[in-house]
Amino acid sequence: MEFHEKLQELRKNRGLTQEELAEALYVSRTAISKWESGRGYPSIDSLKEISNYFSVTIDDLLSGEKVLSIAEKENKSNIRSMCDLLFGIVDIFSFILIVLPFYPNTIDGYIGSVNLFAYTETSSTNRLIYWLLFVSLIVTGIVKILLTKFRPEKKHKISTDISMGLNIAIVLFLAMTREAYAITVAFLLLVIKGILLLKYVKTGG
Repeated sequence: MEFHEKLQELRKNRGLTQEELAEALYVSRTAISKWESGRGYPSIDSLKEISNYFSVTIDDLLSGEKVLSIAEKENKSNIRSMCDLLFGIVDIFSFILIVLPFYPNTIDGYIGSVNLFAYTETSSTNRLIYWLLFVSLIVTGIVKILLTKFRPEKKHKISTDISMGLNIAIVLFLAMTREAYAITVAFLLLVIKGILLLKYVKTGG
């Protein structure tokens, strides 16, 4: 007997509706419907809840091989979520390109370093482009973090593509304007994101 058949049988033996079982297991009715129709399997935590609620072992519900497969899939999903979260944090961390003194500026006849707010020894067009690129990357990071709660895969891919594109554009533009300190930081952020992206891809994301 397959898992979805066992779950239906256990529920009906208790005289429960899908809604009542969903409330008892703290999941949605849609989840119960999905499991009972054979369109998916519960997470390891949900399996434990089902096991405890019906006083059966997990082995009674699923084969050890299937449980291992679910655990592996869940682990990969958690790694992808963590990579997405860290990706967003790295993007937000790019605010240091705005607030830290990475830009050369003449102060009382001496060349010093100032942040983007005080940077005047470049064209207004360059400063505008800096602001647009940096703020856009920070906003992308915030969106990326918010998406980790909902896990829409397509939107994750789009936000990742936008993030990488912006970061590459920042590195190239800083190279063109010869901002040595800022480009070093921007490049390091890009490398970190490249490592996270590689880790994400390895999990099948």
